[in-house]
Amino acid sequence: MNKVVSVDEAIEKIQDGATIMIGGFGGNGAPHTVIDALVRKNVRDLTLICNDSGTKDFGAGRLFTNKQVKKVICSIIGPNPESVKQHAEGTLEVELYPQGSLAEMIRAGGYGLGGVITKAGLGTLVEAGKQKVTIKGEEYLVEEPLKAEFALIYASVGDSAGNCRYFGSAHAHSPSMAAAAEHTILEVGQLVELGELDPQDIDTQQVLIDTVVVKGGK
Repeated sequence: MNKVVSVDEAIEKIQDGATIMIGGFGGNGAPHTVIDALVRKNVRDLTLICNDSGTKDFGAGRLFTNKQVKKVICSIIGPNPESVKQHAEGTLEVELYPQGSLAEMIRAGGYGLGGVITKAGLGTLVEAGKQKVTIKGEEYLVEEPLKAEFALIYASVGDSAGNCRYFGSAHAHSPSMAAAAEHTILEVGQLVELGELDPQDIDTQQVLIDTVVVKGGK
């Protein structure tokens, strides 16, 4: 039941070309220790699925600054001038989705749903090339589920088996990402003993977590 490993061991399976989900919002609530390790490892041609591209040197933004990202699927890139620059130069592929649609697409990927039916994006560039359906006379877009090889998430408190409790921005997409990835790496701010967390306070259960890393650990 002890899933705690070093951060370098946790990311050992992440190689060039991997598809990775990163939790948090604007870099807040992101697994910074794990992201720093990916920067050191210098894996390339990554596809990131995240709320946003962070800021230049914070959160997922560090991966853009280090030019490790080939494609990003998110809701906004504007706050990070580096991702905007790379997209303008044609070195970064960007897929933008309304934030609510993105959240539901990740949830759909994690919980076995066939897609998301939504009005968000109708009549805009978002609808280009996508399937539409009519339900009771109303037109909707069909957004496909999102999945990934790896999910990197952060929780303020967690135990050695991977049960965890989020705080603040760490809630952003992290619970769904843990379910939507083949392999989930959890970074915890505080590691507690197995059984110390009240079951009613657990946001994500151990069955969805493969590896645990302690914040600031080696």
